[in-house]
This record gives sequence, structure tokens and C-alpha cells, in this order.
Amino acid sequence: MVKTATAVLSALLLCVGGALAQDFMSPTVNIMEELGKLKNMEERLRTLEETVQNQRVLVEQLQKENEDRKVAFSASLLAFGSGYTGPFSSVTSPLIYKKVVTNYGNGYDSNTGIFTAPLKGVYYFRFYAHCHIGIKMAVSLYKNDKVQCSVFSVKPLSNGNASNGIVLILDKGDQIYTKLWDKSWVFDDPQSYTSFGGFLLFPL
Repeated sequence: MVKTATAVLSALLLCVGGALAQDFMSPTVNIMEELGKLKNMEERLRTLEETVQNQRVLVEQLQKENEDRKVAFSASLLAFGSGYTGPFSSVTSPLIYKKVVTNYGNGYDSNTGIFTAPLKGVYYFRFYAHCHIGIKMAVSLYKNDKVQCSVFSVKPLSNGNASNGIVLILDKGDQIYTKLWDKSWVFDDPQSYTSFGGFLLFPL
């Protein structure tokens, strides 16, 4: 009986040992499967990083485009002091507005008096001209050498301002400026009576 019991116990121990060995060789956690999951997770993280980077570049591009669309300027004729501009027997060049108040987007050139459209769009422009008693005042706004609108006063009985404004569709590079008429004058002083300005309404 003792031998039989010992034999049975030995057999049981062998079975248990075999089972333990099998569990050790084939663990519940599949290492290859987990490695595959980690690799898949790395690929997903890499894809996510690329997506985030692409989104960052897109946001930067949109911010730059939005900044480029901010176009506005305002300037008056004399940088300091007061006085007349004109008359000239023959006017060949634009009025140059020296006192620049705003020039967002750097479209206006205070050396030439010309605004150059930095991008295609719909723009609004307005200009003012001041005259004194008995003086002929006449100014026109041009787009690429073609008159778009004007102000005019012939020997008024009192000092006064005239103004005009217009909405224009401009292509990139189009130029806007104002010119005196032949034999006419305008006056300006630190109050900025004679001025020129415009801004982008919306791009096209």
C-alpha cells in the first residue's frame, strides 16, 4: 500500500510539474502579440505627431495669410508746417502725402505718393482737399493713370474742404494716387485738412 501510494503521489507530482512547465513555456501573456500592439501604438503615435505638425504648419500659413490681408493707410499732405501746394502750369506727378498716420501692410509709399495694392481685392479710398477764398482747387484720384473721381472748387467765397470716395476692384500691383489739376492749389497745415487714405474691404 505504501509503495502504491508513493507511486500515485509520484505520478501526481510529475503531472503537476509537467503542467507548471507547460504554463512556463506558454505563458498567459502572449509576448509577440504585445510587441505587435506596441508597434501599432508607435505607428499611431507617429501618425498623430505628423498630423499635429501638419496642423501647426497650416495654422501658421493661415495666420500669415490673415496678416497679409490687413491693409490700410492714411496720410496728410505736409509732414510739418502749413502752406500751399501748387499751382503748376503742368502737373505730371502725384501729390505726395508726407505725414503718414497709418500704413498697415506697407502699401503706401510716402516718397512717391502712390499706393500699390499688395493683393487682389475690393478696396475703399477717400481723399480730402482744402481750399481758401478765391483759389482754384481741383484734385483727382487715379487708378493706373486713369481718373476715377475728383473734387473741384473754383474761387470759393469762404475756406472749405471737399472730399470724395470710391470702392475699386484692384489686382495685385495696381496703383492708386491723387494729382492736382493744372493751375490749381491745395492747402494743408498740422490739422491735416488735405489727406488721402484707403483700406482693403475684402480679398478676391
